[in-house]
Amino acid sequence: MKKFLALLSMFGVVFISCSDDDTVPDTTPPPTEPITFTSGSADFSKYVSIGNSLTAGFSDAALFQSGQAASLPNMLASNFALAGGGEFNIPFMADDLGGLTLGGTPIAGNRLILSFTSGSPAPVAVEGQGTTEVSNVLTGPFNNMGVPGAKSYHLLAPGYGNVAGVGSTANPYFARFASEPNATILGDAAAQNATFFSLWIGNNDVLGYVTNGGDGVDQTGNIDPSTYGGSDISDPNVVAGSINAVLQTMTANNAEGVIANIPDVTTIPFLTTVPHNPVPLDAATADLLNGAYAAYNQALLAFSTNQNPLGAPQITPEEAARRTISFQAGEGNAVVLLDEDLTDLSVFNAALINMRQATADDLLILTASSFIGTLADPNNPTSINGVAIPLADRWVLTPEEQEIANTAATAYNQVIAGLAAQYDLAFVDANALLVELGTNGFTLADGSVVNAQFGTGGGFSLDGVHPSPRGYAILANAFAEAINTKYGSNLPGVNPLDFTGLYIN
Repeated sequence: MKKFLALLSMFGVVFISCSDDDTVPDTTPPPTEPITFTSGSADFSKYVSIGNSLTAGFSDAALFQSGQAASLPNMLASNFALAGGGEFNIPFMADDLGGLTLGGTPIAGNRLILSFTSGSPAPVAVEGQGTTEVSNVLTGPFNNMGVPGAKSYHLLAPGYGNVAGVGSTANPYFARFASEPNATILGDAAAQNATFFSLWIGNNDVLGYVTNGGDGVDQTGNIDPSTYGGSDISDPNVVAGSINAVLQTMTANNAEGVIANIPDVTTIPFLTTVPHNPVPLDAATADLLNGAYAAYNQALLAFSTNQNPLGAPQITPEEAARRTISFQAGEGNAVVLLDEDLTDLSVFNAALINMRQATADDLLILTASSFIGTLADPNNPTSINGVAIPLADRWVLTPEEQEIANTAATAYNQVIAGLAAQYDLAFVDANALLVELGTNGFTLADGSVVNAQFGTGGGFSLDGVHPSPRGYAILANAFAEAINTKYGSNLPGVNPLDFTGLYIN
């Protein structure tokens, strides 16, 4: 016993005898006072959200129940409930598959999931037939008025929810919960007399152009949206007028609200995942291709050295070099693509179509990964798409097309910021947030980092366009912060770790 006490003494342990009268200090921390959440000057009792797929909770190429439950507005509604918020009704899909039918005929596919069944991870559609029938119209009203595919002017369009017009003038997602066939999204939203609203719209006014590789028309200067195609860019004045009409209507009864600008759609994983030079070649194939393109390269050279036919345009040596096609053995060969912005020489030499090889400045769309390397003619093994056969415009967003899209998006965001100030609303710079997501990522409480890397970053879903539930949570926190700053509320936000970054099979 003496040796044991001596050993403890060596380590500085001191024993002090104490009587029953001695008081042992209480080190138990005092109880934490519960936080009282407040809405500040806002009134969250009746919240209505308006927008497109980003509002609906669309992810992984579909709308489905789990995604709707993890939508940004539903996250906000859970916060609002802590400070006087009321019920938040969602027009739920019939299942977690996401497919749509009209009259029993499938018109939209199931959601994507990351599958390992083939040995290597790949996005695949969930098996099964979706049970959401568009003609089974739900009875509202619904607080989440997000409609996938809606452009700004669609919010005001009568008949956009008419089941009979699906496939032409109507949207199937709105048709399944519109109050009546001639209803508008704005009308159904306004009829609920919201005390607080959110609006996130304008993304689709340029997104279709981008996701179709610039295969659309820039309609700037045309203020008649009835003449627009699905992949066209909306005139900024059309976007401005549509958003102004929504805000004028929603604030008519002194409702407060929050509005967000649109992200830079040229930085989404849909456009940043497929490299411009994904083609591996052996030496024999590279030599074969170079031989096949030799006549083209030689004919092209004539147009940059004053040897061009009489009356034909002369191109600069720089353009000639840009258009020259060359392959080498090994990895890293650039794909061949059509580029309408090149000088048209085909009228003088039919072989000189507007083609060139891609550079790092070109953005290949995500779905090109499954097209490049396939055969244009199954009976011709040399008809390789993206190598011997140039990629069509819809597969690549060129620098010129990127500039067109960014010019439109910048104009939309100037409009949104101005209207936010005009109507004295909370404003969310979603563009800056998603740039940060792609540049540096966001570190979460457990030390993990969420970024925009396709398939592994956790910020975007497998369609490469829409956020994952975890990405939506990060956005929801930005909305909550903007609302707190504007209205003096103290909404806590949500924990992104409570939401998945990727659905895995």
